[in-house]
Amino acid sequence: MVQHEEPGRRRRRTRDRRDRGMRGPAVVPRDPRTPELRTARDRFDDLVLSVVADIEERWQEHLGLVEYAVEDTPQVPDDWDAGTVPLSSLVRGSGARPSRLVVFRRPIEHRCSSRSDLEAMVLTVVVEQVAELLGVAPEVVDPRVADDED
Repeated sequence: MVQHEEPGRRRRRTRDRRDRGMRGPAVVPRDPRTPELRTARDRFDDLVLSVVADIEERWQEHLGLVEYAVEDTPQVPDDWDAGTVPLSSLVRGSGARPSRLVVFRRPIEHRCSSRSDLEAMVLTVVVEQVAELLGVAPEVVDPRVADDED
């Protein structure tokens, strides 16, 4: 026996006819070679880039040539005995070789429970490394770091 629906009323279908649910991407990309939705890695890179751009704008004449990079995890030696994993790395340049500041994404994300925590942590890590490079207190590089530590 087939039940008929009331006229003018349609049943919403949320699954396909074999009850599998939606398959494939929820958003079709404009360019099939790139995903439409940004990944967590892309969002983290954008966050680091915005912090670095803000600091570079204010401190470029004092910093000189600095390369910034984001890597997923640090490569620690087998005999690493420190209790924590580094969040960043700073290698001072010499001569024509630029200084290099690397931010490690996974250890930072692991320590943060929300987007605001992540933003504050990235700001703190980058500011502390730039302050180390300049030989000044982190609050001098960016006063927001002093507000986060309270």
